[in-house]
Amino acid sequence: MSAVEIILGIAVILVSLVIIVAILLQPGRRVGVNGVISGAADTFLSKNKARDFDSFLARWTKYIAILFFLLAIVANVIALRG
Repeated sequence: MSAVEIILGIAVILVSLVIIVAILLQPGRRVGVNGVISGAADTFLSKNKARDFDSFLARWTKYIAILFFLLAIVANVIALRG
């Protein structure tokens, strides 16, 4: 194993852990049920803040997933050459 393969392997592992955390931080699709049960006591500003953070997470999850796939492809190409 070369140093490049080890570095790419570590990068793939770190990016996969980051994408797992990003996915777990995102709310589920059935969040609306909690508002009915809790009485929907959220203010307008707190709802928009949550949406901004949710959209931020969704956007960055896409970017991290693309990075993960690119790293995986590059690592496989390098591994096949060697």
